[in-house]
Amino acid sequence: MKDSLVIIPTYKEKENIENMLRTVMGLEHPFHVLVVDDGSPDGTAQIVKDLQSEFTDRIHLIEREGKLGLGTAYIRGFRWALEQGYEYIFEMDADFSHNPKDLIRLRQACVDGADMSVGSRYCKGGKVENWPANRVLMSYFASVYVNTILWTGIRDCTAGFKCYTRKVLETIDLDNIKFIGYAFQIEMKYTARRLGFKLVEVPITFIDRQLGQSKMSMNIFKEAFWGVLKMRFKKITRAA
Repeated sequence: MKDSLVIIPTYKEKENIENMLRTVMGLEHPFHVLVVDDGSPDGTAQIVKDLQSEFTDRIHLIEREGKLGLGTAYIRGFRWALEQGYEYIFEMDADFSHNPKDLIRLRQACVDGADMSVGSRYCKGGKVENWPANRVLMSYFASVYVNTILWTGIRDCTAGFKCYTRKVLETIDLDNIKFIGYAFQIEMKYTARRLGFKLVEVPITFIDRQLGQSKMSMNIFKEAFWGVLKMRFKKITRAA
């Protein structure tokens, strides 16, 4: 059984990807990384390929044609991780809004008994830096709204920095995960909770990206808003 795989979806992340990969490779735990690139026109995938020869068997790449969405990138990565036999499978952004050093703490939370650990901005000890006040408020009250409808028990419902144990992803019917934007993050937590898994929040400091362009859009926000209402009445199924 292989240990830990960090899945990083990318689209036009040439300013960040090499530094991110070198940082993860330099951590005290020997994480592997899978980059799922959606046809970045800026050469992101080539940077990853160049680093593969240096970090043999620890950096992996899936190239897709066109921008197919965050959720589908992670689902593709999850399936690959399960096929390869990884025990701990992570989601993380490429832009350093998630501190790679926190991978250690997310993994340890699962080693200590959590089925899924969530890097949380809004639990005790968590915080946000370099975000304008209106975006912080929108994100915070989005989580309040989600918990009003779904009762996930997670303060940071839209968080995208997570560690899953293998059994969670083996149990969730990935074909039944329908959302592709930030609603995907809510849907995965809600589904895991409904299936009886233990979710634990780990406080992190979220720092807004310094390089590259944010992928947030009003369509993504609308998907999350209306998606929560659809999830409330969704039938949760286990993988066959």
